[in-house]
Amino acid sequence: MKTDTILKIEVIDLLLKTFGVLETERFIASIKNNNFDYTEWHKNIWNDKSIEEIHKMGTEFEQQKHSGVTNE
Repeated sequence: MKTDTILKIEVIDLLLKTFGVLETERFIASIKNNNFDYTEWHKNIWNDKSIEEIHKMGTEFEQQKHSGVTNE
């Protein structure tokens, strides 16, 4: 198992590579400022989406990832 420090470093690196500095900072600030409850958020994240919509989102994400398109 990884230490908390290693895990945090790897997650921040992943966020930076995926979203860039500005979006990573916005994400971290939104979690810190809103007493973010991951468990509650995760329970409800897909409530308004059909299985087809979720599948389409996943497929598009994979296509972007493999084509080298980023959101920076």
